[in-house]
Amino acid sequence: MARILRLNMARQSYHWEEVPPAYTGLGGRALTSRLIREEVDPSCHPLSTANKLVLAPGLLAGTFAANSGHLSAGGKSPLTGAIKEGNVGGTVSQKLARLGIKAVVLEGKPRQADGCCLVKISPEGVEFFPASEYEGLGNYRTMALLWKRFGRGVGVLSIGPAGEKCLTAASIQVSDPAGRPARAAGRGGLGALMGSKKLKALVVDDKGAPASVPLADPEGFKAAARAKGKYLTSGYEYETHRALEANTRIRHPDEIAQLDRLCDDLGLDPIEMGVTLGVLMEGGVIPWGSGSVALKMLKKVGKNDPWGLIIGNGSAFTGQALGLERVPAAKGEALPACDRRAEKGVGLTRASSPMGDDHTAGYAVAVNFLQCGCGDESLKKEGNIEFSRNPQIATAAIDATGLCPSVAFPVLDNPEALQCLVDLINACYGLSLTTVDVTALGRQILHDEKSFNREARFTRTQDHLPGFFKENLKPHNVTWDFTDEEIAQVLADL
Repeated sequence: MARILRLNMARQSYHWEEVPPAYTGLGGRALTSRLIREEVDPSCHPLSTANKLVLAPGLLAGTFAANSGHLSAGGKSPLTGAIKEGNVGGTVSQKLARLGIKAVVLEGKPRQADGCCLVKISPEGVEFFPASEYEGLGNYRTMALLWKRFGRGVGVLSIGPAGEKCLTAASIQVSDPAGRPARAAGRGGLGALMGSKKLKALVVDDKGAPASVPLADPEGFKAAARAKGKYLTSGYEYETHRALEANTRIRHPDEIAQLDRLCDDLGLDPIEMGVTLGVLMEGGVIPWGSGSVALKMLKKVGKNDPWGLIIGNGSAFTGQALGLERVPAAKGEALPACDRRAEKGVGLTRASSPMGDDHTAGYAVAVNFLQCGCGDESLKKEGNIEFSRNPQIATAAIDATGLCPSVAFPVLDNPEALQCLVDLINACYGLSLTTVDVTALGRQILHDEKSFNREARFTRTQDHLPGFFKENLKPHNVTWDFTDEEIAQVLADL
């Protein structure tokens, strides 16, 4: 039976607890948001001892269903001050699930003078180790050394220099199958929260564990997994370097790849850094389009350089430091990808989502451009309230399963795809859920998150986009023209 592992980072101790009945049907984002909602004071400082970092595999993690290995990291965001879930692939989620771990909860806070530690979880138990030899290292070097120390194939979750400094754009990096930090829970600065707990790395070794979690109906699960290959294929492959390119106007692929790799190494959100570098260009600090200068500036985050401390705290902080008005950020978080004046469904999602401007919170582009769920044109205002609400609900539910968020595309478009998702969960746990139950789960997740934010004093005044979005956008001559009342309608009944 799966258990919850609690790590007391102040005492470097741990204890196991049985999963409360109310949590048995929760996983991934559903569990991280519920635990944060119930255990963290919404008014606390995000880097204080009162905040917690929760790591939860999805409901289908540890099975042989394809693309089911996503991990949710949750806490009060150091970047936005609201609740945050970072969704990340890699190897750690599957390994935690195979070890029978429902969630890992990091609690407490060491003294400022204490050094970092690392934690290893294996079938033999939980061990704390000093991490002084890894402090200040980038994620590539850290993961390589941990593979050498604990064996090739272990799962690693780590922070880079940005997280150690508690910079609010810091990411949590997760190892890919080759042991590289190529997967990131990037949005919201959860790497700073992990850094405040003085955890440099979590190592998960599942050697000797079962190859799969127990399945209530193995044959039924096999049939549903085969159907998944037909109905639940990924709708897109999101490339973080495209955010760097879009937000900085750098057009050289080699420089974009270097910036992306540097973000992974330092432990920074590439989307946040793409916008931040654009803000530096807007403010005249670095020239427009210069990838080489952008690289030099980003490297300052890994040093004790004042500019590194500024940009490592993200786009809104950097814009404020430079006295700029035109900063593309909402709720303190950088706006990724398309312009919200033209892509109105995305704009509504980013304004109304409890997660802030998170590209994985409900990708309305799927509705507006790809016509999933019978979507309409993005330039039109009509219909977009519903086209924003439905992807948010669907994505929240999918985030609970551990499947790649992009399967929301076929789920919105095909009733058979949603039924396939339900069949996988039922066969795994011996349940009899319906599609209505899965939709209700997505709504409950959003309700938990909205409730936390209300008590954190987030009101409708924070649910807006930057003022310059009211300017006319050519060539279609569109503006951001939703009122506060219309934005509030998107999730009004949750």
